[in-house]
Amino acid sequence: MIATGSEVSLAMEARELLAQRGISTRVVSMPCWEVFRAQDADYRASVLPPSITARVSVEAGVTMGWTEWIGAGVAIGIDRFGASAPGEELMANLGITARAVADAVERLRAKR
Repeated sequence: MIATGSEVSLAMEARELLAQRGISTRVVSMPCWEVFRAQDADYRASVLPPSITARVSVEAGVTMGWTEWIGAGVAIGIDRFGASAPGEELMANLGITARAVADAVERLRAKR
């Protein structure tokens, strides 16, 4: 799972849910694509090993652009604007929860 900012905590919570189901995962905090892209190839490969292709991104923003990092994985985010509610309620209504992330990981794994 690759997450940005406050979404890292959701990914960590999803990691715990998956661990309870016997699924091992890793969480990568990627606060800035540009800084990560500027790192040398060996470093990038150590963080996002090319052999690990089951990837899920989590960002409470648009999903556009995430395919660079997740390939054919799952991008969880918000591709529309105008919703308003308390943060936790809004995130739940938009499907940005630890359970939704964990479920996306399981669906992606089932495809492989």
